[in-house]
Amino acid sequence: MTLRTAVAADLEAVMRLERDSFPTDAWSDAMMREELASPHGWYVVDEEAGRLVGYAGLRAVRGATDADVQTITIAAGSRGLGRGRTLLRALLVEAAARGAHDVFLEVRADNPVAQALYASEGFIEIARRPRYYQPDDVDAIVMKLDLRGWATAPAARADEAGACT
Repeated sequence: MTLRTAVAADLEAVMRLERDSFPTDAWSDAMMREELASPHGWYVVDEEAGRLVGYAGLRAVRGATDADVQTITIAAGSRGLGRGRTLLRALLVEAAARGAHDVFLEVRADNPVAQALYASEGFIEIARRPRYYQPDDVDAIVMKLDLRGWATAPAARADEAGACT
């Protein structure tokens, strides 16, 4: 597992994985291109043997007290190996470095694996958005993490998140 900061040249591989993982509601190339280029975002990719097997994105304005997990995606054949947790922790470390106190996310109500991951890191459900994910009519569960509480062992978690170059 090799984590590194995403660059514009990763767009094609990211979009291939995006479409494979979210066939009914994938982001457009233009949306992802803007995310990768935004100074308020930070995207990280997970590579194995030169192939992109995951990516994750954070929206965190430097100095703001809140941040948002935009997405975490792992290729189907690479799931269940801790890659999602590693990507999530990398996002949380970056959010803390940018000064965030709280991190928010939305997760599909029909994705119990992702919900369990987020809960295991300390996220709590704070709201629901009915029929948020279209065209599937799936609710979004809105979750929040007190990053200051999560970061009680920052060195251990930063080591687990891996160094991003």
